[in-house]
Amino acid sequence: MTSQPENPDAATPTSAVPEAGVPDDVEDAVEPAVEPARTPSTSARERYADLVELVQKYRAAYYNDDAPLVSDAEFDRLYSELERIEALNPELVTNDSPTQVVGGDVSVAFAAVDHLTRMYSLEDVFSLAELEAWLRRAEASVEKRHGTAPQWLTELKIDGLAVNLLYRDGVLVRAATRGDGTTGEDITHNVATIKDIPQKLHGTGFPAEMEVRGEVYIASKDFAALNEQMVAAGRAPYANPRNTAAGSLRQKDPAETAKRPLSMYVHGIGAREGLETTSQSQTYAQLKEWGMPTSPYYKVLDTLEEVMGFIAHYGEHRHDLIHEIDGIVVKVDDFATQRELGHTSRVPRWSVAYKYPPEEVNTKLLDIRVNVGRTGRVTPYAVMTPVKVAGSTVEMATLHNQDVVKAKGVLIGDTVVLRKAGDVIPEVVGPVVALRTGDEREFVMPTHCPSCGTELAPAKEGDIDIRCPNARSCPAQLTERVAHLAGRGGFDIEALGYEAAAALTTGPGPDPAENGGVIMPSGPGPLTSEADVFTIADLDLSGVVVWREIRAKGEGTGRFQQVPYFYTKATAKKPSVPTRNTEKLFEELEKAKSQPLWRVLVALSIRHVGPTASRALATAFGSMDAIRAASEVALADVDGVGPIIAEALVEWFAVDWHREIVDAWAAAGVRMQDEVDESTPRTLEGLTLVVTGTLPNFSRDEAKEAIITRGGKAAGSVSRQTSYVVAGENAGTKLDKAESLGVKVLDEDGFVRLLAEGPAAEPDDQAVFAEEGEDA
Repeated sequence: MTSQPENPDAATPTSAVPEAGVPDDVEDAVEPAVEPARTPSTSARERYADLVELVQKYRAAYYNDDAPLVSDAEFDRLYSELERIEALNPELVTNDSPTQVVGGDVSVAFAAVDHLTRMYSLEDVFSLAELEAWLRRAEASVEKRHGTAPQWLTELKIDGLAVNLLYRDGVLVRAATRGDGTTGEDITHNVATIKDIPQKLHGTGFPAEMEVRGEVYIASKDFAALNEQMVAAGRAPYANPRNTAAGSLRQKDPAETAKRPLSMYVHGIGAREGLETTSQSQTYAQLKEWGMPTSPYYKVLDTLEEVMGFIAHYGEHRHDLIHEIDGIVVKVDDFATQRELGHTSRVPRWSVAYKYPPEEVNTKLLDIRVNVGRTGRVTPYAVMTPVKVAGSTVEMATLHNQDVVKAKGVLIGDTVVLRKAGDVIPEVVGPVVALRTGDEREFVMPTHCPSCGTELAPAKEGDIDIRCPNARSCPAQLTERVAHLAGRGGFDIEALGYEAAAALTTGPGPDPAENGGVIMPSGPGPLTSEADVFTIADLDLSGVVVWREIRAKGEGTGRFQQVPYFYTKATAKKPSVPTRNTEKLFEELEKAKSQPLWRVLVALSIRHVGPTASRALATAFGSMDAIRAASEVALADVDGVGPIIAEALVEWFAVDWHREIVDAWAAAGVRMQDEVDESTPRTLEGLTLVVTGTLPNFSRDEAKEAIITRGGKAAGSVSRQTSYVVAGENAGTKLDKAESLGVKVLDEDGFVRLLAEGPAAEPDDQAVFAEEGEDA
C-alpha cells in the first residue's frame, strides 16, 4: 500500500482524469507509448468495474479494518492494472475511482477531524528503470526552471501507519490518522501513550500552528517479542508489524494501546505557520532539536547515481534496520521547488516511492505434511500453491512443531501469508481468516513415523518435539544423515546431494501423480547404514530408479515415470553403465577420506556438534581415539564445547552402532587423526577474529581454517573481546559494530600479513576499512 509524505501548501486539482506524477511541461513533451482508445470495449468496461470493486474492497480491509485480504504485492498489481485501463480509457474514470482518492474511509468508531492541509499518497514505482525515468523527468523540469538539478532527500519507506500530529505553540493538541487524506480519525488519547512522541516540544521558537506527519511502527525486535508472548499464551501471533501498529492505535481503550511497543519517525510537515525552514532536511534537523523522533536513515543526495547506490545499500541491509521497510522514498529537498512542481489529484509531483520486491505474499495452504530429520525429529511443513516471493519461487515452508501450527492458527485449505526475507527460510506467518469458506480442516500430528511406522514420542519428558526412536533403521533419518555427511560442513561431496542420498537409502515409493505430485519415498534402498558410505562402489546400483515428471515443451505434465538414477538406460546397442555423475561420486568419496578431523566429526550427525565445536575438539584432542576416550569433564573443559555438547558426545559414543560407523570409516581409509604441521606458525595464539563479507582469495571456511591452524579463535559475532575483524565486500552490521566498539578492522591484505606475522604486523600499515563518510 502507499505511504504518506509531507505536504507543502498547494492547491488540489479537481480533474477526474488521472494525472501522471511528472510536471506538466515535461509531460507535454513526452509522446504517449500507446494511443488512448476512443471507445472502451465491453471487456475493458467489465474488467474495469471488477477492478474498482476489488481495489475498494481490499483498500477498506487494509486501511479501515487493519485486516488485509491480499498481500501488498497483489494489491499493487491490481492497482497498476486499474491505472493502465484508465490511461487507455479516460472516459471511464469517475471522481470516486480508487485512483482519485487517498487512503481509506474514516471509521465511525472515532471522531472525524479535518487536517489543516491535505495528506497525499505517494506514486509507487516497482523497477529501477521506472524510478530512473521518473527522476530524470523531474530533474529535467527543475533544470528548465532554475538551470540546476535538485537535491534529493532519500529515506526509508517505513511499513507503518501514517499519522498527523497538530502542535499549537509547541503543545500536542490533536493526533489523527490519514483517513481519506482530508479527514482522519481522532486518535489523540492513543498517540499520547507513545513515548517517542513529545506532548510538549523542547526548547523555544515553535510555530503558532504546525502539523507534523510521521509513521507509527513497531520495531522488528519488539514485534518478535510481542509474538513470542502471544504464542506462549496460546494465542495466534500477529501477522505483521504494520497492521498490528494500526490496530493498536485504533483501540477504544488507550490503556490497551499503551501495552503495545509503538514507536514513530517523522517523515514530513503539513501546515506550518511561522516555521522558517526552507527544505525537508533543514526541517528534520529543527524537529529533532525540538524533541521529535527523526529517522537516522536518510541522506540528501546530489545525483541519480547516489540515489541508486542508497537503494542498493538498503536493499542488502534492510533486515539489519530497527524497523521493517518495503521501499525507499525520494523527495525534492527544497520546499520552494516542491511548491513549483505541485501535485496531481492524488500524489505530489516532487516525490516518488520505489518498492522493493515483495517479501510477503498470499498463497493457498494445500496440505500440512511431516518430515523426519536426521536426529528423528518430526517436523510439520506447509505445502502451498507455488508463489514467487523475494526473488524465488516457494512451495514449501517449515512449521517447526505441532504447537507452532496451533499457535499460528492455520488450517489446511487456508489462504496464508507467506514471508521470505532475503535469504531467510520461508515462513508461514498466519491465515487470512476473512477468506475462509468453512471447508478448511485442522492438521493432526501423526502418531507413527511416516517412513518406518515406528510409534513417535518425545525424546525426553517435557520435550515439545516428538521423534522417531528408530534412529538406526528409519529410511528417512538415514537419508537425512547421508545428505548431511556429504554437505559443505561435512565431507563436502558435491556429487552426493539430497536426491542421490534419497535414491541410495530409500525405494521410489508410489506414483507421485497419485499424491498431488509429491514424491514420497518408502522402504530401504541399497545403502542401509552410513557406515557403508565409503564402499558404495561395491553396491549394486544398477537397479536404483527415481520418479521423474514427464515434460512436454518444457512444461510439466503431471505424469511421472521411473528412470535409472546411477546407471544409464540400456538400449539395444548399449548396455547400462554408471553415469558420469556416478563415476564422479566414486572419485569424490576417495578424496573425502583425507578431509580433516573436524569435518569427520560434523559428518557423524552427533546432536549439537556443529563445525565450531568440531574444530575446537579436533584442535584440543587431535584424534578420534582421543575424543572417544576423553571424559565428559575433559570434553566440557574445551573452549567452545561446554557441558551440553560434552554430554551429547559421551551419549553418542556409548551406542554400539555409532561406534561401528566410526570403525567402518576408519577401515575404509578415512583420516581419523590430524597431522600436526610444524611449519605453520602459531601467530594468532590468544587472538579472536571475526570474518565478515566476501574475501577475494578466501572462502569463509578457508579463512576460519587459517585462523584456527595458527592458534586463533574464529568467532561468529563481534564483541569487546574481539581482537580483529576481517572485512570483505558487503561486510554489513558486523563491520558497523566493530567500528562502534573500536575493534581493529583489516582488509584481506592486512589479514594475510597478520596470519604471517601476528600482531607484530604494524596495525597502522594494515588497510583499515571504510574511510569516514563511505559506505562499506
